[in-house]
Amino acid sequence: MAIGARARMVNPRLGTYFSIFAALYAALFLLVLIFEQLSLDDQLLRLAIFAGPIFIYGAMGLSVTTNETLCFFAAGRRVPAAYTGLLLAVSSLGATMIVAGTGLFFFAGFDAIVLLMGTLTGFVIMAIALAPFYRKFGAFTVPSYLGRRFESRVLRVATAAVAAVPMLLVLSAELRMGSSVAQRLVGGSQGSLICLLALTIAISTAAGGKRSFTWAGVAQSIALFLALLTVATTVSVIVTSLPIPQLANGPMVRELVRNEVNEGLPLVRVWPLAFELPPEGFSALTKPYTQPFGAIGPLAFIIGTFAIATGISAAPWLLPRVAASPGVYEARKSLGWATVFSGLALLTVSSVAVFMRDFTLDAVRAERLGSLPQWLSQLAAGHFVNFDQAAAQLGFEGLKFDRDGILFSLPVAVGLPSAFLYLLLAGALAAALVTASATTVSLATVLGEDAVQGMSWEPPTASNRVWVVRGFIGLTALSGAALAIAAPTDPLRLVLWALSITGASLFPVIVLSIWWKRLTAGGAIAGVLSGFIAAALAILTSELGMISTPSPIAGILGLPVSLGLAVTLSLMRPEANRHGLSIVRDMRIPGGEIIYDREMQRLQLRKHART
Repeated sequence: MAIGARARMVNPRLGTYFSIFAALYAALFLLVLIFEQLSLDDQLLRLAIFAGPIFIYGAMGLSVTTNETLCFFAAGRRVPAAYTGLLLAVSSLGATMIVAGTGLFFFAGFDAIVLLMGTLTGFVIMAIALAPFYRKFGAFTVPSYLGRRFESRVLRVATAAVAAVPMLLVLSAELRMGSSVAQRLVGGSQGSLICLLALTIAISTAAGGKRSFTWAGVAQSIALFLALLTVATTVSVIVTSLPIPQLANGPMVRELVRNEVNEGLPLVRVWPLAFELPPEGFSALTKPYTQPFGAIGPLAFIIGTFAIATGISAAPWLLPRVAASPGVYEARKSLGWATVFSGLALLTVSSVAVFMRDFTLDAVRAERLGSLPQWLSQLAAGHFVNFDQAAAQLGFEGLKFDRDGILFSLPVAVGLPSAFLYLLLAGALAAALVTASATTVSLATVLGEDAVQGMSWEPPTASNRVWVVRGFIGLTALSGAALAIAAPTDPLRLVLWALSITGASLFPVIVLSIWWKRLTAGGAIAGVLSGFIAAALAILTSELGMISTPSPIAGILGLPVSLGLAVTLSLMRPEANRHGLSIVRDMRIPGGEIIYDREMQRLQLRKHART
């Protein structure tokens, strides 16, 4: 097994390869735009922009097939910081935060900043407190890290079982959101589209593991940003004459809020612990855009930000991604890039929400001057909005928008060609594939490395390790598809549950394992299990109405339970050994050998000596 990460050179042609992909993707969009003007069959155009990128993603994943352990599990530890940051940003957001997040900004306005603050804070915490030290350790999975850090097989298996739950929730959410987007693009039943997406994920990642995911995932992330920025910039130029939508909507907001209040949109006050997210489906506007704490109370805003931040910083499908960077310095840089890319994406969708609020206000005010705008009828035909077309008076309460259709309504409202709508749909589908692929590969690695081999430190042969995880990639994709079909739930709620559970169960133990030398294996086991149980019970009792804390943030209530038990048991029975203390000291030194690779090499030598 290769140990020295810097001995493996970064491919100098990566920029060229992904520039070629970006050019192909732009060319496909332009061809669809041209053929639309030539009145080519609309269904054929939809199919081209749906199937073309998926074929490219699959080909890219298959083209980097590998049986080498380090390449399969850590992409050779040579992924540049910018690409790692891009993957971290899009994997943390996915189609759920992009599509449903746009609806949240549209309906909740200022209160939706909880998504932005939580995500950026999570990356900052990861960059300062977790990522550099995890990169120095170099484990392929979070359970492997904790198991080797404390020399505990029980902790390794327990962490694997706990980490599997939030990853399955995120996988199910992304498959369901991705299928909804695909259904808008090409039609068909949601169940069959979920299975098609699961098959795409398996084909594009099973051949090369993390290496295949890196190549296909970067291409999918580029497709998302091309779609978002192309549409948002075009609309910004049309509406404000400025090509920077993230800044151009500022002057619009001041006038927007004044006119919304004048048109009868009331100020809303909620209790401090309210967390009233717009549900999946159709809803009407209920509060002015900039009014704070009209949908999310101040206390719930703080708790929600903390829950999202801790969940993202310790996410078992995100944190191991830094192990693929060439070194500790690059790991820190990758988190800086992740902050930039995630902030850019969320600021862009917030500008989309502002533009749509402005068009909605125009529709409410247009009833006094004559007929309603034509774009409303077009959106109603596409099932993006509901309203009574025979009504003489159409106020805010009479317009009900689909939360997950706000992002795709803007090109129609502006009057752009349908190709822009198809581009946005394809970009959102790419975002769903990135996050679903990240969770699939991470969960399959956890099952293959920590569940199957969890009770033994004997390293299996390289080919066995790779083929076992390949099999689990297919099984995980199938399980996620089955869960998405059998238990359809609001994807945004599923993702928030997953982040709360992760923050409650894994975050305290991972932080303590780096920054507190006295943490013991028994304390870590108690912290992981108690945090998970407390978070799950809090979410369940909230859904049943037994506690007043809203379920999307109720899970984080398990964090103090996890932290308290981990610290208490560690103080009661100090068991810190010399090996564990030496690992902590090594993790805090940026240079030198990768600890996990060194430990695996020692095990291989012992196995060879015995045989």
